Amino acid sequence: MLTSLLLLPLLLLLAPVQQQPAATPASPVAIPAEALHMLNPVKPTPEGMAQAKKIFGYDCAMCHGTTGNGKGDMVADLKLNLKDWTNPESLKNRTDGELYYIITNGQGQMPGENGRAKPEQIWNMVVLVRSFSAH
Repeated sequence: MLTSLLLLPLLLLLAPVQQQPAATPASPVAIPAEALHMLNPVKPTPEGMAQAKKIFGYDCAMCHGTTGNGKGDMVADLKLNLKDWTNPESLKNRTDGELYYIITNGQGQMPGENGRAKPEQIWNMVVLVRSFSAH
């Protein structure tokens, strides 16, 4: 019995360790067809852009970066690989409706603005995101 008790820690050390599955990147959000074709009803205004920048600063810049370059303070900690919106190629295949849907509902680890921002504010954020590549 004593021998069995002494061998138990050794057996536990030699037991196969179960590997946790590797974390897989979040799959892209499936955008509903009706969202793909939504047109932005908001025209860019200084007030709308100021409001969008404020929301972006609070809720988005920590990951997406203050300039939309995808290099925010939390990127390394969360092991994110975000698009650089300052590059016009990064959003060229996305419609405004897709951006609105993603900002509203979230994607991967990103929470959505639904319930935190009004539709007009989210449309202004679409305008802001598009503006990052215009500089």
